[in-house]
Amino acid sequence: MDDHGRGSGPRPTDSGEDPLAPEPDPFEPGPPDPLPYEGVWRFTAPAVDASVPQARHAVRDLLHRQGVPVSEDLVQGLLLIVSELVTNAVRHAALLSPMLAVEVAVGAEWVRVSVEDNHPYRPTALEAAHSETGGRGLLLVREITREAGGACDVEHTAGGGKVIWAALPLKTVPVS
Repeated sequence: MDDHGRGSGPRPTDSGEDPLAPEPDPFEPGPPDPLPYEGVWRFTAPAVDASVPQARHAVRDLLHRQGVPVSEDLVQGLLLIVSELVTNAVRHAALLSPMLAVEVAVGAEWVRVSVEDNHPYRPTALEAAHSETGGRGLLLVREITREAGGACDVEHTAGGGKVIWAALPLKTVPVS
């Protein structure tokens, strides 16, 4: 999987500073510095079966390496979400989207995982018959997200593809 050079810090942004704005008061506190684990990381991979465990391991390793304060239950939920979303991209979008992207965005109070592909079809969570062995992935993603108090959705990209994402709140984990 390619990391595209996005390291441990947040993505650079345009400062957007107004040259006519008054100088900041040195005695007023400014915005808080980002926490050491905050940032956005994006990985790309081919839309093949082998990318499912690779994406899962990459997300797990990233959370650990960055020191994101996540409980083991939250990590397992995130990894299951990543597995389901990457599997869906491999199974349903690979023909029109031979590459997929996994993005992990971590804020002070949340973590968001998303999978992007270039297929225009916007999936919906479907109820599968009890006799079927598949077809419940998005229902599972929605339920894990709901139980964690998070949100999930599907959005279209400017290029005509889609991004499916789930954001889960971080809960303070006591350090032992």
